[in-house]
Amino acid sequence: MAVARIYLSPGLFGFNQIGAYDYFQHLERELARRFGDAGLDARLHLVEAAPTASMRRRAGTLVAEMVRTAQPDDRIHLLGHSTGGLDARLVASKTTTLGDERLLRLRTQFRSVTTMNTPHYGTPLASFFATVSGQRLLWVLSALTVTALTFGAPPLALTSSLVAAFGRIDRLFGLELKMLDRITDAVVRALDEASSRDLRAYLAGMRDDQGGILQLSPESMDLFSMSVEDHPDLMYQSTASYAPAPGVRHWARSLASPWTSPSATIFTTLYQLTARQDRMYPCEPSSKDWDRVLIHLLGQVPAAGANDGIVPFRSQLWGKLVWAGQGDHLDVVGHFAGADGGHVDWMSSGARFNQQRFGALIDAVAEGILAADSR
Repeated sequence: MAVARIYLSPGLFGFNQIGAYDYFQHLERELARRFGDAGLDARLHLVEAAPTASMRRRAGTLVAEMVRTAQPDDRIHLLGHSTGGLDARLVASKTTTLGDERLLRLRTQFRSVTTMNTPHYGTPLASFFATVSGQRLLWVLSALTVTALTFGAPPLALTSSLVAAFGRIDRLFGLELKMLDRITDAVVRALDEASSRDLRAYLAGMRDDQGGILQLSPESMDLFSMSVEDHPDLMYQSTASYAPAPGVRHWARSLASPWTSPSATIFTTLYQLTARQDRMYPCEPSSKDWDRVLIHLLGQVPAAGANDGIVPFRSQLWGKLVWAGQGDHLDVVGHFAGADGGHVDWMSSGARFNQQRFGALIDAVAEGILAADSR
């Protein structure tokens, strides 16, 4: 019997599962509930994509998962968070082949592409991560992301190292390999044996293949936009979010616990790096029609430097914008502070994302997929 299959692709810092922690667990649960309430026979599949590998390699992983699981009569929906949204666009585009003839058959089954906080026009942060210092910072930040999502906050023993590694932007260029090793070892010791193995493998993959980082630069995404065309028969929808610019109130709120203070420092650094725009390669669509859409959804047009800590806000705009609001890069997939359903925060961004916003976002995404599936 034909079913709807939804493939979930993670993005930068993304992973399928490390130990007992599942990157998409909150998004998967909420989508499944809404599809069930609507009477849709849906199967959700998590795609295991190397977090910083090239988009071509990541897209190949997505194709392989569809070949393995999809039946000829099934309807296929692609959903990607961050870089995962670009993987979905690449796979769906009729202008790309990826060297796999099986993809031609699969495309006849596609119904929709959903991108969540995806850098369609690149992100300045990728340009920094492509530097030697940036690569080291990316490695540390990824390890911290895993521990923060697993424990709710990294172990307190890491706090002094965090401050030293992330304290000021001008200090980032002095991040030493010895400090990198110390932080990584401390993180691994804090995890259980199974999680430690997964984390080491995750970090090794990130260290060995960072092709995707180069491809996310604004200059590279300028070429991507010219060569990857939307499939004319598919529904494309997007979500976009931004955090408030870090300021005095942000710092005042960050004093609540030993973790939130360095967490706010880290987020401020990421926010400031992401807010840097190149005049020749702005991370935004050329059309001004988006302003009207944003005023309708938000009542305002966010400032030029607005971002979610990883991706500029306007770089996330694509297809039909079904939800927009305040939230950081991982809030939108359910990693935000709150006791409901075991949610834990990524880091202190000041966005105050909550269950109500998450519910509205999931409602909008599910509604679009359901509409596309019924066509």
